[in-house]
Amino acid sequence: MPDHFYIYPAYLRRESPRAAGRRVPQSAAPDDPTLADLVAAARALGFEVTAEDAKQYPRQFHRYEGRLKVAKKAGVTKTEFLRRVAAELKQRQPPGAKR
Repeated sequence: MPDHFYIYPAYLRRESPRAAGRRVPQSAAPDDPTLADLVAAARALGFEVTAEDAKQYPRQFHRYEGRLKVAKKAGVTKTEFLRRVAAELKQRQPPGAKR
């Protein structure tokens, strides 16, 4: 079993439908997270992460947005991690950002 998992920005993009890869509820998803946003939020939550810039999400192979390699922590599933990062990103959005 690997000691890490991968996160793509498409997992958290509000505009993406579930069929395009979004993995959190639309109400919990931030507007348009970048790889740098994901890195900052994950590190603020205490996770060890590595940004891989030249990667693309297979469902959106034409967009090279990169991916995040996250070291697993005991008791935190990938889904739980996504929910925590989405909440952190929504807190970091400026007050005037579209919702």
